Amino acid sequence: MRTVDLIHRKRDGEELAPEELQYLIEGYTRGEIPDYQISAFLMATFFSGMTDREVSAMTESMMHSGSIVDLSSIPGLKVDKHSTGGVGDKTSLIASPIAAAAGVVVPMISGRALGHTGGTLDKLESIPGFRTDLSIEEFKELLAQHKLAFIGQTPEITPADGKLYSLRDATATVESIPLIATSIMSKKLAVSLDAIVLDVKVGSGAFMKKQVEARRLAQMMVGIGRRLDKRVQALITDMNQPLGYAIGNALEVMEVSQTLQNSGPADLTRLSLELAARMIYLGKITKTLDEAREVAQARLLDGSGYRKLKDVIAAQGGNPQVLDRFELLPNATGAQDISSSRPGYVSAIDAELIGQASSMIGAGRNTKEDSIDPAVGVILEVKVGQKIDADTILCRIYHTSTDHLEEAAELVEDAFKISQQPPDERDLILEVVS
Repeated sequence: MRTVDLIHRKRDGEELAPEELQYLIEGYTRGEIPDYQISAFLMATFFSGMTDREVSAMTESMMHSGSIVDLSSIPGLKVDKHSTGGVGDKTSLIASPIAAAAGVVVPMISGRALGHTGGTLDKLESIPGFRTDLSIEEFKELLAQHKLAFIGQTPEITPADGKLYSLRDATATVESIPLIATSIMSKKLAVSLDAIVLDVKVGSGAFMKKQVEARRLAQMMVGIGRRLDKRVQALITDMNQPLGYAIGNALEVMEVSQTLQNSGPADLTRLSLELAARMIYLGKITKTLDEAREVAQARLLDGSGYRKLKDVIAAQGGNPQVLDRFELLPNATGAQDISSSRPGYVSAIDAELIGQASSMIGAGRNTKEDSIDPAVGVILEVKVGQKIDADTILCRIYHTSTDHLEEAAELVEDAFKISQQPPDERDLILEVVS
């Protein structure tokens, strides 16, 4: 078997056999196939795509490039939740403790921010002392005790994905839907899960800009899960405006606390409850999805989801009092208001521009090596559809440095569109793929 022959066949749109994909993944992980050949394979895949059989085979090969985390010793069904990333998306920190409080075991292998979309690990690490660099044994112990734990990707888990992800970034093949699907699902299924709930974002602040692309990705990931005997459901959700009001790591932790105390934004609360309900249903805590929705609502209202997150923060070395006393979190030293120049209706808030502005002042990173300022970000004061007067404050930029502040403010101003007529209402949950 020669690598060049496999590249040639993929370039010409042929289907590769599972053992051929395994040869490529194993050879690259061991360093036997050079970057330039795998780069050619990635570009061939970008243009030729992959069949269902290929994406399943590649996912399995990537899963088995490292250790499989065996959670069979922990009682209960294991259900993970994954979002493809969006601006202000902090649902993992709300849905997962609600589901865990309902009895689901939730092993969260989470990621960091890259570009304008936020990362769950970065939000958690804005909590003083919080550790995400757990060993696998520590992770399992916390899951057994609390039914919820957060960990980053370790060198033992899908090393092939770590190598391929860096190469995709350098070869302009990040947008390939089969490569996105295999990357996400290999990481998730490297843990012995029973089910996964996926939140596939679409819109200006998401990776997928068109609903048809989001649907293709959702269907591909659900298909991979099914062929590997996992229960998988995907929601396709709107990301044309930021989710909730807070964008930025410590600011989002504050909004998580408010939401788990049933005083959060309506859109964030609704989506988090729906994701939690599907985790509860797939975890077989209830027999129907409607019953699961009732349980999720109850765990929010009785405060058990809130207490669950506090317990996990304490167990992972953080100070749980940050959820009550926001001054214990990193706080910005300055704030700048952005106001409307005219009255009307907020017809659009471009999530990507808000995310870019927040990243520009230090809330995100452009490369994996960049450091993050956990205190900075943007707080919206209005949402799409709201009627405003001239000089209404649209949002506040929270900063610790004036570097790039003027450029960020210009981006934020451009993000808000004001019209004389109210915009059409847009659904938050656009489709369900299962």
